[in-house]
Amino acid sequence: MPTWQLRKIRRDGAKAEKLALCYLKQQGLRLVAHNFACRQGEVDLVMLDYEVLVFIEVRFRASQAFGGALSSITPAKQQKVRKAAAQFIQRHKVHALRHCRFDTITITPNDDSRQNRLEWIKGAF
Repeated sequence: MPTWQLRKIRRDGAKAEKLALCYLKQQGLRLVAHNFACRQGEVDLVMLDYEVLVFIEVRFRASQAFGGALSSITPAKQQKVRKAAAQFIQRHKVHALRHCRFDTITITPNDDSRQNRLEWIKGAF
């Protein structure tokens, strides 16, 4: 893949994460960490929904071809997020006793308007 395409994908991903973060803050969630990465994987957003620690995978897809944003969160990706979440909790002991949840935010262009369609799925995996 050419370098310029990789840059565009990263730029689109960063914009999607920012959009998701703004939306979730409006819903009352509080940011704990952004782009937590470790050897086991990465978590896009870690937030608190009251006292529940929420690990959020954000996916943007420009089209519904190949199944769209939600289908891109494969079982292998889910496993990486779970492992990264375990590593996050191990490094941040203050959250060790919290209940946890794994959510997804999918963002796709809305054909009827210039706005993107955002879907928040609580307890997605």
